[in-house]
Amino acid sequence: MRLTLRQLRVFDAVARHLSYTQAAQELHLTQPAVSMQIKQLEENVGLPLFERLGKKIFLTEAGKEMHGYSRSIDAQLAEADTVVEELKGVRRGRLRISVASTANYFATRLLAAFSKEHPGMSFSLDVTNRESLLRQLENNECDLVIMGRPPGNMDLVTEAFMDNPLVIIASPDHPLVGENSIPLERLRQETFLLREPGSGTRIAMERFFAQRGVTLTTGMEMTSNEAIKQAVEAGLGLGIVSIHTMELELEAGRLAVLEAEHFPILRRWYVVHRRGKRLSPVAQGFKQFVLERAREYLRLPR
Repeated sequence: MRLTLRQLRVFDAVARHLSYTQAAQELHLTQPAVSMQIKQLEENVGLPLFERLGKKIFLTEAGKEMHGYSRSIDAQLAEADTVVEELKGVRRGRLRISVASTANYFATRLLAAFSKEHPGMSFSLDVTNRESLLRQLENNECDLVIMGRPPGNMDLVTEAFMDNPLVIIASPDHPLVGENSIPLERLRQETFLLREPGSGTRIAMERFFAQRGVTLTTGMEMTSNEAIKQAVEAGLGLGIVSIHTMELELEAGRLAVLEAEHFPILRRWYVVHRRGKRLSPVAQGFKQFVLERAREYLRLPR
């Protein structure tokens, strides 16, 4: 096979998005140009890499195999680029950082502060849920991850840098607002809105109540903290979120934090990367910035 790096990078983008249009947007190419690269790659391989069912495309078995190799090649090229930068002593670079959706409320603030001190740097930020973060770590698709509970079954470097309290939130006119030490048994009478399966917040919530033998009444599942907060504000139930997501709502009086027994659920934020990964100068610099100075730029809402 005679493959080009351009073909592999176009293929990787289409395989990740399962969309020619989104791949073209990411790569700043036209959709016909993307289609041509995929066609040439499939001709070189001798097998179809995608199949179309209705309006959707899917990877074939050959496509799945090729995607694994394309990611490995891209990771090795990125590492080679890092080595060359280190040898040159370059002060410019690009950081690929992925964060849990809850961490997005402060990650952008940290990146902005770091960028002011290092104007030659550039960043890509992926905001996603826990399952996607674990997959990215496994496949070496990012430099650093910020998450709330690192897995114990992967060979990782994990360093805590800040507390992450999870609190129960309610609309300001909820009858439990203002009460102290609300018994967990009392919460059985309420409906709780949930994050999607795989969310770190949901995992922590379910473990907390299961350990105490409390079964909650649950309502809708939602895929973002913003959706949870808006539904709680509308009176659809209670929610559990990180206090770091609540700054604007608490200041505006649109939501309230309930004072329940054993709350908040105490967690921590971690900066994480694969053990043995060669961090670029910009990745190492940002990691140290987070560990040493995050508290200068972040505060817990009151």
